[in-house]
Amino acid sequence: MTTMTETSARFREFKMPDVGEGLTEAEILKWYVQPGDTVTDGQVVCEVETAKAAVELPIPFDGVVHELRFPEGTTVDVGQVIIAVDVVPGGGEAAAEPVAPAVAEPEPAAEPEAPKGRQPVLVGYGVAESSTKRRARKGTEPPAAAAAAIQGELNGHTTTAVPAPAATVVPESRPLAKPPVRKLAKDLGIDLATVTPTGPGGIITREDVHAAATPVPAPAAAPAAPAAAPEAVAVPVAAALVPGARETRIPVKGVRKAIAQAMVGSAFTAPHVTEFVTVDVTRTMKIVAELKEDKDMAGVRVNPLLIIAKALLVAIKRNPEVNAAWDEANQEIVQKHYVNLGIAAATPRGLIVPNIKDAHDKTLPQLAAALGELVSTAREGKTSPAAMAGGTVTITNVGVFGVDTGTPILNPGESAILAVGAIKLQPWVHKGKVKPRQVTTLALSFDHRLVDGELGSKVLADVAAILEQPKRLITWA
Repeated sequence: MTTMTETSARFREFKMPDVGEGLTEAEILKWYVQPGDTVTDGQVVCEVETAKAAVELPIPFDGVVHELRFPEGTTVDVGQVIIAVDVVPGGGEAAAEPVAPAVAEPEPAAEPEAPKGRQPVLVGYGVAESSTKRRARKGTEPPAAAAAAIQGELNGHTTTAVPAPAATVVPESRPLAKPPVRKLAKDLGIDLATVTPTGPGGIITREDVHAAATPVPAPAAAPAAPAAAPEAVAVPVAAALVPGARETRIPVKGVRKAIAQAMVGSAFTAPHVTEFVTVDVTRTMKIVAELKEDKDMAGVRVNPLLIIAKALLVAIKRNPEVNAAWDEANQEIVQKHYVNLGIAAATPRGLIVPNIKDAHDKTLPQLAAALGELVSTAREGKTSPAAMAGGTVTITNVGVFGVDTGTPILNPGESAILAVGAIKLQPWVHKGKVKPRQVTTLALSFDHRLVDGELGSKVLADVAAILEQPKRLITWA
């Protein structure tokens, strides 16, 4: 797979790479460079979102950015040129040579080897420690190009006067806003063309976007909307800003689109069965409090989810048949002799399920450290596609939302998912007397092709027994 093309002695093009996992497209979330910026081999030039996760893309050669082929928010197919770089800055006759159109057929080229000493990234050649530099523009620069560059600096990414296919032309009427503000507007479903700017030079600020999210009693005439982008919605989001509007249309793409497709596929492919158990977890809560003071657990986050995860791993060890997958093509049940424990995490981009590789081999402190790293990475939006691949079973903690329990849908390709409800102080019969105890409800959904009622019940009962008597972690592990 080739990600760059040499279009002339002076210009090179960098194409949307294949980020793996069978993905065919990605949305450009943010450009980190603009025309005129100096880039070096391995420097991250943009962030893209696939159906799996957000990924930073490094460029594999040095030069000066000549053209950004797509604006932020555009979904680009793998193999399409996204940026053109001037690799022979300084002028000369080569300066007159135009950049080849984005539709030009690329010539095969070998991927350059990763230079030593670079930090690994999700895709590409490693991040080089360098800062973006602005090249001074020459006085001979065409007025149209100079105007486009100024417009791009205000917008947070750039338009260009270099001819390009009609589908990739950035509308000249695009509102002025910085990349974080554009991201906020996208998350809130706000069309920037309808926002009244209050920043210097007519730039839209975060406050302007928040203000636009709440309809005002007196509607104002909205400015003309820009030309439709490749991913334009059927009904403009701006309709939601009109007082009295009854609907809002939100485009489904990226991670959210993948989630929807996966859940539909799982729900209507694997026959789901869900079982429930309510359990007294008072002793587990005491163990959690004690572990927080344990010096061996210093520096890691200790919470009930840690003990629940360990309890599920022990239950799987006692009932290994539950850790399996269904191979439809070969009509086989695939027993897994390892556990990649998935943890469902809610993020601004949607629900994702990264997993802890080989969780069955980890000690309690190692498991705690892995859980903490998984959660923090997910919250930062930096979870890699590889971190979400290969899961075998999953835990979803709906209790953090105050929910008692639920009937979770299996993560595709997995055999079981455990839902953990809220832990609440409730009246409970303990040693023959009604006492206030910490109680929660667990729900285990499983694929009935792989797991029958007896096996599913044993797994759920084992998890409940460990949470009721945590000392079983020692005797059963």
